This record gives sequence, C-alpha cells and structure tokens, in this order.
Amino acid sequence: MLRFSTTKIVATLGVILIGLMLAVPSFFSADQRRAFTAALPSWVPAWIVPTRAIVLGLDLQGGSHIVLEVDRNDLTRTMAQGLRDDVRQALREAGVQADGGIQLTPRGVQLRIADAANRAKALPKLQALSQPITDATLGQTGARTLDVREEPSGLIQLGFTESGVTARVRRAVTQAIEVVRRRVDLGGTTEPSIQQQGADRILVQVPGLQDPQRLEEQLGKTAKLEFRMLSDSPAGDVDMLPSKDVNGQKVPVERRVMADGADLTDAQPGFDSKSNEPIVNFKFNLRGAQRFGQATSENVGRAMAIVLDNEVVSAPRILQPITGGQGQISGRFTVQQANDLSVLLRAGALPAKLNIVERRTVGPGLGRDSIEAGKHATIVATVLVVVLMFATYGVFGLFANIALLVHVGLILGLMSVLEATMTLPGIAGIVLTIGTAVDSNVLIYERVREEVRAGRSIPSALQAGFDRAFATIVDSNSTMAIAAVILFFLGSGPVRGFAVVFILGIMTTVITAVTLTRMMIAVWYQRFRPKVLPI
Repeated sequence: MLRFSTTKIVATLGVILIGLMLAVPSFFSADQRRAFTAALPSWVPAWIVPTRAIVLGLDLQGGSHIVLEVDRNDLTRTMAQGLRDDVRQALREAGVQADGGIQLTPRGVQLRIADAANRAKALPKLQALSQPITDATLGQTGARTLDVREEPSGLIQLGFTESGVTARVRRAVTQAIEVVRRRVDLGGTTEPSIQQQGADRILVQVPGLQDPQRLEEQLGKTAKLEFRMLSDSPAGDVDMLPSKDVNGQKVPVERRVMADGADLTDAQPGFDSKSNEPIVNFKFNLRGAQRFGQATSENVGRAMAIVLDNEVVSAPRILQPITGGQGQISGRFTVQQANDLSVLLRAGALPAKLNIVERRTVGPGLGRDSIEAGKHATIVATVLVVVLMFATYGVFGLFANIALLVHVGLILGLMSVLEATMTLPGIAGIVLTIGTAVDSNVLIYERVREEVRAGRSIPSALQAGFDRAFATIVDSNSTMAIAAVILFFLGSGPVRGFAVVFILGIMTTVITAVTLTRMMIAVWYQRFRPKVLPI
C-alpha cells in the first residue's frame, strides 16, 4: 500500500494533468479560444490543444425558449393526400376505375364504384392498405391504421382511425426533432436543447440566442418542395395554387409529384448568371436525378411548377431534358430569402406543420446573477469543507483538500470534453459532489483511526483502512450512481444536467478520494516515517 512505483505515480499525475488541462478552455470566451488557436505555431498539432468548452445553459446565459406543437389537422390532410395516391395505385392494380374520381374527406378519402363486380375486385386491394399498428415496446397492438367501410350504394370510405393518427403524430414528432435540430445548427447556433414534450410537442431551447424571430420563422416553415407539371385546364386532378410569377394568382397544378425535396443532397444560394438575381442551386441523389430526368424528358415544351409549401415559386418551361440531377430555383428572392431557403432544403422538410404554442426570451442578466450565486455557493461550500477537513484530520485533511480541488477540476475537464451544458442544477450537482467526495476520505480516515486504536502498526493500519473502507465507498457511490442514472433517463432538461454532473463526480471520486489520496499518503510516509499518525 505504501509502495507506489515511479511509473504509477507519473501515470496518475499525467492523467490528472490532462484532465485539468481539458478544463482550461472553459474559463475563456469563444473569441479568446479562437484567437489562441490561430496564434499557435504551425508545427503544433491541432489535436494536442484542447479547444472544447462547457456550454452555459439557458438559465445561465439567457436565450430563446420555444414550444412547438404538431398540427394534427395539417398532418391528417397530408396523410389523406398520400392515401389518395395509394388508393389510385390500388385501383390501377385491380383494373378498376372510380366513378367520379377520389374525393378527400377530413379523415381520409372516399370513392364510388357502382358496379358490384368491380367493387369486389377493388375491396381486397383497398383493405390491404390498412396496416396493423405496432408499438416499439408492446409489438402489435391489435389496432389498425385505416377503417374501410362499404355502403350498399357503392360508396367506399377509407378513414384513418384515432390510433392510426396518434401513431403517425408520434412518428412525426420524432422526425421533426431531427429536422429541427439540423435547422437550428445550420442557423449558426450552438448546443440547442431539443426534446419531446408529451405526445405532440417539442421543446426547443437555444442558449445565447436573444433574437428568436428568425428562429421562429425557420422552425415554422415546412419547406415541402415538389416538382409538378402545370395543367392546361383547372378541371380534373389538379390543385389551384398561388403563383409568384403571376402576382399570387392561382394556377392549375397537376397533383402528381414528379420529384420532391426528399431526394435533394445539397442546396446552396447563388446568383443567376444572366439576371444576377438570387437563386438556389440544388442537386439530387441518384434516385431523384432519375425521376427528375424522366419527368423532364417526357414533358419537353411544358411548364414545370416548382412548388414550395403549396406555393408555385417558379414555373420554368422545359426546353430540353435535364438529366444531370442539378437545377436551380428562382422566384424573385432576396439574398436573405435565398440563403434561408437553401438552409431549409438542406435540413429537410418537416413531416407536418409545427405551431408555436409558447415562446419566451430569457435575458442574460438573470444568468449573470445565477452564475454569481453559483460561484458564491461553490466557494463557500469548498472553503467550509476545506477548513473542516484540515481542522479534523490535519495533514491528512490537507491531502483530502488537494484531492477535492483536483476532483472539481476533473469534473470540469470531462464536461468540457463532452461539451456538456452547464445549468443551475449542474452547479448544484458540483456543490453536492464536493461533499460526497470528502465523504469517501472521511470513511477511510475513520477506518484508519479504528485500526490504530486496535493496536496495528502505522503501515498496517493505513493498508487496512483503505482496503476495508473501499468496499463501503463502492457501495455508497454505486447507490448514488443508480439514482443519477434514473434521473438522467427519466428526467429532462435541467434534471438531466444535474444527473450528468453527479455521474461525472462519482467517477472522479474513485481517482481522487482513493487513488490520489492514497498516493500522497504513501509518498508522505516514505519521506517522513512518522511514529504517530496525525489523525
């Protein structure tokens, strides 16, 4: 126990030094970190210089707080439009035509097939569109996505069940969270907190963003891009959509989608070489390029409608097939509009419209007060613990205090590496780990006292104290770790921030309260060889 090899001492000190160095960037601003990195000599490897830092949460540096809600009605309409295409395909496979076309209803579609024989051929195909609903935990629930009803008059109604709509809303929220995350990141913000709230809501917190207007505009758009053909007649299977080319007047657009934004691989703002107007250049993946090339090859001479969020932003005439998988969108954009549109298209389309149901802007003044209060609490807690340990255990208390300071530094270093978000509960977690860290030293020292009173020699008492207290330390820290893990997985927002700090504190306790303290006592004993322990 009292023999630490030079290699082990160097390795321990090296790990601690690296951990403390990782915490250094968190004490400087982002501009200072960038300036330092830029000033480094070219021969210094970039990976050797720590640059990651702790991110202050919304409650510490202020920012924007927005709650989004999936528009169930808009989502249901989108589902109904998709169902109409599926029904059209099913009828085509059955060789049956609907009398009077396929009409949309608030919760699905309806069609009429007067001929009983044709209806009998079509019904199995239509009923096959109703799929069982599966749950990630429970498996198949027994519910189905569609309710298919047939009336004697030949009317067939396909309506989404409540379970089907709810399941689709859940999937839409999951998809929307990823799209929102990409949009917020592309907007130049850092470390947003984006998480699901309830069944159909998304909480977005962006620390440091004091102008939420642009964020709201970015998050509120669906960015649904479609390439369709203009129709010569307003009758038939068409939608009447407003067009920018004719000052907002509605034009007939075929409902069939030739290609859509889901196949885009890139979108960048640019300027038209002839008119010098802002445009958006886009590029398709292989599937999208094939679909776009086929559509333009089959419709040379016709006008293609570029539809964004149910508005025709441009309707260029196809002069020749476009098979390269690239194109451009023009629509009297400003430079800012072209840039925003390219950001939205790169991030992807939202699966449904998101309504803003709550918005708050937290000023930085509250955060500064919170930081100062947290600093004071941490300093007061540290000073009291340091004084108490030194007064109670003397030089052993000094060793515990050194380990305690290293403990806090390692927590900050690990949080910097993870670029974790520091919140008020996180500061509370650091203050709490200060007490739990020295608690391990108290267990060890009290056990050593008991062994000395039992008549053991100093080396034997120290060995027994560390060995026998270690099991108790592991048990107590394991119990706290279990509670912290439960908080992390079941909690949200600041609660998870507290759990992360607490888990990191438990991990570093093993290094500081056990290994580092043991090493310092071993070096001290080998150097001074005391006859009586100072505890």
